[in-house]
Amino acid sequence: MATFTLAHLSDPHLAPLPEPRLSELMGKRVFGYLNWTRNRHRYHRRDVLDVLVSDLQAQAPNHIAVTGDLVNLALEAEFAPARAWLENVGSPEKVTLVPGNHDAYVRATAHRFAEAWADYLVGDVAQDEAPMFPSLRRRGPLALIGLSTAVPTSPLMATGRLGKSQLEALDRLLAGLARESAFRVLLIHHPLRSTARAKRLTDAPELLAMLKQHGVELVLHGHDHVHSTMWVEGPNGSSIPSIGVPSASARVHGHHPDAAYNLFSIARDNDGWRCRQMVRGINDALQMREIRRVELL
Repeated sequence: MATFTLAHLSDPHLAPLPEPRLSELMGKRVFGYLNWTRNRHRYHRRDVLDVLVSDLQAQAPNHIAVTGDLVNLALEAEFAPARAWLENVGSPEKVTLVPGNHDAYVRATAHRFAEAWADYLVGDVAQDEAPMFPSLRRRGPLALIGLSTAVPTSPLMATGRLGKSQLEALDRLLAGLARESAFRVLLIHHPLRSTARAKRLTDAPELLAMLKQHGVELVLHGHDHVHSTMWVEGPNGSSIPSIGVPSASARVHGHHPDAAYNLFSIARDNDGWRCRQMVRGINDALQMREIRRVELL
């Protein structure tokens, strides 16, 4: 079987931020707006993002996964530019998206990402319907399973939640896929484990238990804006790699590194799979280079 290449980027936090109307600066958005104008606008840069996307496209991946946080405050004026950016990355057939907490930042516009980016979110059997999670897309040997942890939260909180109905549907979906030979990739915004209570996935224990029972081959996430590899328990004592990536628009700041993306080369290997990760990141001169390669499976 030929090698299938999956690219993974996350948390573009598209700049510039549209000027909000005064009526939009209420509650949580006040804190977010002050944080953007004082700090975040300096290190989430569109020129960095454009260089990264151009380099990613030059690698000619078979598919691209984007794990959320396209926007910043979920202002109404942010969703159309984010749609245009998605179209520049690739068509809905070529790009699979799951939402992040910033895409559902406040209750007033928590529904808008599903309307504006629907065809990048829906599964193969629901192309004419509103996005439902979990979603399932099949691309080559891959079964791409999309989850939504995007829920509005109170100020200074960035937690995510799957909820009972999504977990129950995921349990049924994973049980069915376990009988197939597909390379199963779980796409989620929040990491499966977090030491930061204000940024955690609140029902992570339920998800981890499900993965231990049914298994997947790979988990991809964003949210933390850092290079991350953690191994979680799968069926029969196996281990599942769970991979995070820095923000696709970031310049180095604090413990957060410069922008980067992941490229996974996946191929059948007798009764199992081979999966190699290549990490490409930006340098001080705004040039992309290979950071490392890792044999995951």
